[in-house]
Amino acid sequence: MKLNANPIYAKYKPYQKTLAVNIILVLLVWIAWWLYTQPDSKGVLLQNWTITLTMTLGSFIAGATSEGGGAIAFPVFTKALHIDPQNTKVFALAIQSIGMTAASLTIIMLRIRVAWRFIFWAILGGLPGLCVGTLLIAQLLPAALVKMLFTAMIVSFALALFLFNTQKRCYSLYLPKLYGAEKGIILITGFIGGTMTGLVGSGIDIICFSVMVLFFRLAAKVSTPTSVILMAITAIAGFMLHYFVTDGFNTIVKMYWLAAIPVVVIGAPLGVFFCSRMRNEHIVFFLLCLIAIELLSSLLLIPLTVNITIASLSVFLLFSLAYYQMSRSQKYEV
Repeated sequence: MKLNANPIYAKYKPYQKTLAVNIILVLLVWIAWWLYTQPDSKGVLLQNWTITLTMTLGSFIAGATSEGGGAIAFPVFTKALHIDPQNTKVFALAIQSIGMTAASLTIIMLRIRVAWRFIFWAILGGLPGLCVGTLLIAQLLPAALVKMLFTAMIVSFALALFLFNTQKRCYSLYLPKLYGAEKGIILITGFIGGTMTGLVGSGIDIICFSVMVLFFRLAAKVSTPTSVILMAITAIAGFMLHYFVTDGFNTIVKMYWLAAIPVVVIGAPLGVFFCSRMRNEHIVFFLLCLIAIELLSSLLLIPLTVNITIASLSVFLLFSLAYYQMSRSQKYEV
C-alpha cells in the first residue's frame, strides 16, 4: 500500500504541511527580528518581559477564539501595567498584524472553513469605521472612559456567549444567501466593529462573531476562524493608519512591539491548532472566566464618574439588547 493511500496519513497530511510552513515562517521572523534588534536583542526582551509574557497568552487566545490578542493586551496593559490607552491601542493593532496574520495563514493552509462573503462585506464597513474611530472619536474621549467602553463591550460579549451555549438549536456551516438586507446588516456590523477597533484596538472580531452565531446561525467552528481573518485585515489597516497618518507608532510602542513579536508568531498559530482540537464548551468557559476578571478589575481600578458610568452602561445595554434580539430571531433558523 502506498503511504499516501493510508487514511491516517491523509488525515494528518494538512497538519504536517502547515506545521512545516509555520516552522519556516517562525524561523524567518526570528532571524529578521534578531538582525533588526542587534546588538541588544536580549535587552529588548529583558526590559519588556511583562509585554512578552502578556502576549504569550494573548496570542494563543487570539488564534484559538473570537477574541483578538488586543482583548488581552488592552485590559492588562492599561490596568495592570498602567500603560497609556492610546499606546496600548496602537500596540494591539501592530502586534495583531503579525500574530493574527500568522493565525490566518494557518487557517487557510489547514483548509478550515471560512465565511469569505461575510469577510468581504464586513471589511467594506469595517475600514471606514476604523478611520472614524481612530481619527475622530478617539480624540474626544478621556482614557478612563475608553477603558470602561472596552469593558462594556466585552461583558456584553459574555451575554452573547451565554446565549450561544444555552440555547438548543442547530447551526449551519454556511451563510444564508446574501440579499440587500443581509449585506446591509453585515456592513453596519463591520462599521460598528471597526469603530470599536479604532478606539481600543479590538472589537470587529468580537462583534462580528456575535452576529454570525446569534443572528445568521453560523456554527462557531466557522465563525471563529472568520473572525480571526477579519481581525487580521483590520489590524493591518489600523497599523498602517497609525504608522503613516497619526504617527502613533512611537518609540515606546515600537519597543513593546519588538518584545512581543517572537512569541506571537508562535502563539497565534498554536491557538488555531488547539482550537481545531478542543471542545467548544471548554473554550467558552475559559473566555467567560477572562471576561469576569476583566469586569472585576475595571470596577476596582477605574475611577467611575457619573458620565463614565452612564456611557458604559448605555453601551453595555445597547449591545446586550442587540444580541438578545438577534438570538430570538428565527429568520435564519436551521
